[in-house]
Amino acid sequence: MTSATVPEAFDAVAKGYDRLVGSNPGYHEHLRMSARRMGLANEGEGLRLLDLGCGTGASTAALLSVAPKAKIVAVDASAGMLAVARAKSWPSSVRFVEGRLTTKLEVAEPAKVRGQYDAVFAAYLVRNLPGRDAGLGAIHELLRPGAPLAVHDYSVADSIRARLIWTAVSWGIIIPAGSLVTGSAALYRYLWRSVLRFDGAEEFERRLGAAGFVDQRTQTMPGWQQGIVHTWLARRPRE
Repeated sequence: MTSATVPEAFDAVAKGYDRLVGSNPGYHEHLRMSARRMGLANEGEGLRLLDLGCGTGASTAALLSVAPKAKIVAVDASAGMLAVARAKSWPSSVRFVEGRLTTKLEVAEPAKVRGQYDAVFAAYLVRNLPGRDAGLGAIHELLRPGAPLAVHDYSVADSIRARLIWTAVSWGIIIPAGSLVTGSAALYRYLWRSVLRFDGAEEFERRLGAAGFVDQRTQTMPGWQQGIVHTWLARRPRE
């Protein structure tokens, strides 16, 4: 499996995906933590937010929990994951759109995503992009000047301990459970490999800077996922 075929792989596992991630201690709370770290004021009143790589809506729900008064556009390249997301109960301020991030955000109905956003949340997305630098450049253009980006993902390149824990958890829990719940282990073996190959925290900060972002900083999560799951925060410069 390659990053280019990941959306199709998610189509195949979409129906069992929520049950699988729901068994991961801290999964939903960590998404909410990353959303809170953007510092959105006034419960998001008057803001237009973009959730890139929304999947079945877990990251969308995290955004909604900290910005219940915002308008949220949630985008994913997997039609199967979006079908699961859309079947849930959402306020009218949330809209789901099928689309793919390349050198720009490509969607079938551009009018639904037109314009710039007051914040972008990208959970478990950038690691899976065929062109990470191009994708970050596209996100930069989607943000209004001064607006924040939060990238939520795994990163273990900076720590032998983190790599060992990640491999043990992947082969001891994630891959067997993924195979049992969704009927295929391929996506979860890809997940293990892709995390090992992904940027370290400081390297990803440099990648954000090269894409034009400023004020880059990294925070991790508590518990056993400390040093494994991270929030990268940055902003488009004010112009």
